[in-house]
Amino acid sequence: MKRRRALLLVITAVFLLATVLAGCSKSAEGPQTDPAPTSPNSQKEGTEKTGEENPSDVWEFGSSELEFSAFTHYSWQDFPEKMEDAPLWKYLKENKKVNIKSILASGNNDQLMATMMADNKLPDLIYAERNHNDIQRLYKAGKLVPLDDYMEKYPNLKKWLNPKAADLLRAPDGKLYQFPNYYATIPNGSSAYVINKKIYKELGSPKLETIDDLYNYLVKVKENYGSEIVPFDPERAQDAQGIGLLYGGFKENAYYRSFNANTIAVVDDANNKLSSLFTDPTFRESQKFVSKLYREKLINQDMFTTDRGQIQERVINGKVAVFAGASPLAYASQGNAELSKEDPDAGYFVTWPFYKEGLDKNKIYTGGYDQLGWNVNVITTDAKEPEKIFAFLDWLTGPEGMAVQYFGPEGGYWEGFNENQEPIFTDAYDPVKVAQIESDNDAVIIAGNSSYIDPVKVKREMDKPFEERGWMTRYQESITWKTHIDHTALGTNLVPEAGTELADISVNVVDIFQQALSASATAKSDADVDKILDKAEQDAVALGYNELLEWRTQQWLKNKELLGQ
Repeated sequence: MKRRRALLLVITAVFLLATVLAGCSKSAEGPQTDPAPTSPNSQKEGTEKTGEENPSDVWEFGSSELEFSAFTHYSWQDFPEKMEDAPLWKYLKENKKVNIKSILASGNNDQLMATMMADNKLPDLIYAERNHNDIQRLYKAGKLVPLDDYMEKYPNLKKWLNPKAADLLRAPDGKLYQFPNYYATIPNGSSAYVINKKIYKELGSPKLETIDDLYNYLVKVKENYGSEIVPFDPERAQDAQGIGLLYGGFKENAYYRSFNANTIAVVDDANNKLSSLFTDPTFRESQKFVSKLYREKLINQDMFTTDRGQIQERVINGKVAVFAGASPLAYASQGNAELSKEDPDAGYFVTWPFYKEGLDKNKIYTGGYDQLGWNVNVITTDAKEPEKIFAFLDWLTGPEGMAVQYFGPEGGYWEGFNENQEPIFTDAYDPVKVAQIESDNDAVIIAGNSSYIDPVKVKREMDKPFEERGWMTRYQESITWKTHIDHTALGTNLVPEAGTELADISVNVVDIFQQALSASATAKSDADVDKILDKAEQDAVALGYNELLEWRTQQWLKNKELLGQ
């Protein structure tokens, strides 16, 4: 299978990398395993530094040239090939003397990363899932730059990142090597159901609240539009995204995170442990609903092979009735702007999560938020100027960087900052064009600071009537931020160390889950769903799933304790 083939490549790469590092200096040795020291960014209450002068050796971002290579370790995206291809990067090149050289994988990220590790020629900056085994491997090989000293010199990450959450990111040696993206101390996230407004009106604007309402609506879509419209399009079903939203509608306080490859478990609050996803009654019920949609052609028949570009095209062209995913708002905002240009009745709106009849709608969550966000950036020891790269990331996550990423360069839609470091918006501010800026920068927002930008966006829009607010902001404030549960304790330290027996079990369980997910979603009957998930549970247990669940339970409980939960 592709996953096992990729794993074999990685194992080979690690062996070769270890051989190369064997004769290196002390700086290339693996990190020490002493107990983690007290977090350097943990301060006593009331001692936060304010107004102090920066150390004299701090490099001012943009004062001199900065060039580095960057690689996004995801199969579904690359960084732009040219800096001119994203507004933010274009601005950086023209105004901040930055030249970023993208390393493109074109979907073959695992293979390319394995090759780079084997050749001992790494990108200067890697953007990846924080729990990715390759990040662990690079750490153990001594190939990552610690960030603690830089964090003390540059102000923004230290100011905005919750120290308790930061401690979850620390490596076994107690040091911080990862710079998080979209970290937050308040609910955030964009998992949602997006509804085609024109189709909804043409069908009589029916009630859309429960799971049954959704089913009846999709039936009407198919009856009235045939193959011209995809009734329900779940984004990245292979990662359980759109399917995961449906799962959350069948149980109060359900965790969307249960489907993550680094979790694959259900929170059992009654027994304070993590339990099998395969035997979870809610998962079985939701998968039976998905397979029913599939059998009746009410859901995208190619949902497990459709790429993001195809979904984006359908959304922009209005060929989807209901669109669901972990981050559908960027595409939907773009589609709403395009469709409404020609027809004011066209476009999209976001609806409250669908829920099973009888459940409390206010305890239904389409997603979760993590105080550490989603992704991380690491700087490798191949970087010639690691401190400058950190300064760049720190600028991105601060007020000026956030303002440029979301609202464009200063002098356009904003000019200067107020006493709270919030951008002062000009009369030229255009919510449609601002939403387009955010959408166009989506792939290069790698150090997002949700705690800063979300309140800024809301404050700018809340004095306006609902329909005049920025499309994305209006639905984030009114729906998505209210329907995301805190899953920080499930978000990190649940990945076994690479090369261990538990790591092998985890890889095998992921394979079993992905196969069972697609097989049960496309099953011919409810009975077949049960058979598929029974077999998945049997196979997973035989390979050590129970041991993995027990270990993850202990890690989860430690995380909760560290977070004070």
